[in-house]
Amino acid sequence: MATADVISSDVWQVPTSNAFGQPFRLYDVESTRRSIVDEFYRTNHINQTYSFALEMREKHLKLNKRRMGIWDCCELLNEHVDESDPDLDEPQIEHLLQTAEAIRKDYPNEDWLHLTGLIHDLGKILLHPDFGEEPQWAVVGDTFPLGCAFDDAIVHSQYFKENPDYNNPLFNTKNGIYNEGCGLDKLVMSWGHDEYMYQVMKLNNSTLPPQAFFVIRYHSFYALHRAGAYSRFMNDFDREMMPWLHTFNKYDLYSKSKVLVNVEEVKPYYLSLIDKYFPIELRW
Repeated sequence: MATADVISSDVWQVPTSNAFGQPFRLYDVESTRRSIVDEFYRTNHINQTYSFALEMREKHLKLNKRRMGIWDCCELLNEHVDESDPDLDEPQIEHLLQTAEAIRKDYPNEDWLHLTGLIHDLGKILLHPDFGEEPQWAVVGDTFPLGCAFDDAIVHSQYFKENPDYNNPLFNTKNGIYNEGCGLDKLVMSWGHDEYMYQVMKLNNSTLPPQAFFVIRYHSFYALHRAGAYSRFMNDFDREMMPWLHTFNKYDLYSKSKVLVNVEEVKPYYLSLIDKYFPIELRW
């Protein structure tokens, strides 16, 4: 690997283009992966219902699929590419390390944030055959609340018209089954890797700080942290956490490029962080 292809600068520079040489998060213009991403969100928006999310929680939060460490999960996840992402077609471990290393450059003293960058997408392990090989639309993509009206700020929101909850009078009002100020943790979010990894951390007694849990749980909730949708449900704790989510989002999104990380070089550092904040073996 040539030196120029490895993240090695002292200060991380935000790239101007994604892995395809195009601007980031372009969903409505012609791009290399447009048809794949469009079909993904059509299927996702039709099938992500309130009842489906509850079923998935019941199915997966028993954490009875496998026992393994965090780094083992990173390597297992490396077999998959995220179909919902218009910016990347690299194996997942590259994105995880790009995110973590970019954060590490700018926040050298926040080791918990480095580790958060590494693990934020590990919930995508639900795509693996050992975890039921869930379809991509039930694992990846932007997340959004269920049990209330779908906001136009959600990417490809036009596809929600075919969702059974769209015409359900219990769910299709502005606040639905929730009260304003109830707190984001009271919302039932669309099922995916965010919620799953949050629960894996919680149920395995990770000692990462609350900011890490918040970032993991809501990092795909773009309608909120990019457009301010659903902010009416936030409480004081959520508002305190949001600056960290905004900080993290920059590295999660804009680290998706062809700039690669030397895995073996950085592995010892991340193994030390895993030992600090997680048990040796986790239930998944």
